[in-house]
Amino acid sequence: MSLVRLKIKGISYSQTQNGAYALILNEVEGDRKLPIVIGAFEAQSIAIALEKEIKPPRPLTHDLFKNFADRFDIVIKQVIIHKLVDGVFYSSIICERDKIEEIIDARTSDAIALALRFGAPIFTYKTILDKAGIYLKFSSKDKDKEPGDDSIVVDEILQESEAVEIDPGTASAYKAMSLDELHQELEKAVASEDYEKAAKLRDEISKRK
Repeated sequence: MSLVRLKIKGISYSQTQNGAYALILNEVEGDRKLPIVIGAFEAQSIAIALEKEIKPPRPLTHDLFKNFADRFDIVIKQVIIHKLVDGVFYSSIICERDKIEEIIDARTSDAIALALRFGAPIFTYKTILDKAGIYLKFSSKDKDKEPGDDSIVVDEILQESEAVEIDPGTASAYKAMSLDELHQELEKAVASEDYEKAAKLRDEISKRK
């Protein structure tokens, strides 16, 4: 079966499923998106790995695993999302130590959080992408944008995956802040280990750049 490489397009949280987030993966050489529902902790861990400016005062669980693996010369070579059953994605972590390769079963959210920390590529099989992949649909306000435009939010995708973009009230509050204020709030959120808030602030800062 042919493998398709994926990259992370974005993360958004659900207002309908408490504590549930949608991780959006995008095929590297195509326009299809693969939405995966993940938990709050894993969403925060992935967001922190994506944003180099966020430095937790203490290592998160996935950071601890990375430190442990580095100490014992274990390297993650790649992550493969290899199965989809009843809406649940199954993944394998391909590791290597002393030139011996091992395959470890893992939740997809954990596998991706670790892949980011090791700089490992993420793949899925074409059959899974054919079954669960979706195309970005444009609303009237996005009709002039080209497919693949990074300024397009994942809101349309989340409608397909029964997840909802960031709370409009919170988004409006962040939009009213200056960049300096956003950075100050980001520092406070990281210091207090409120990584959910930090991820939302990071998203707003990224939109300004």
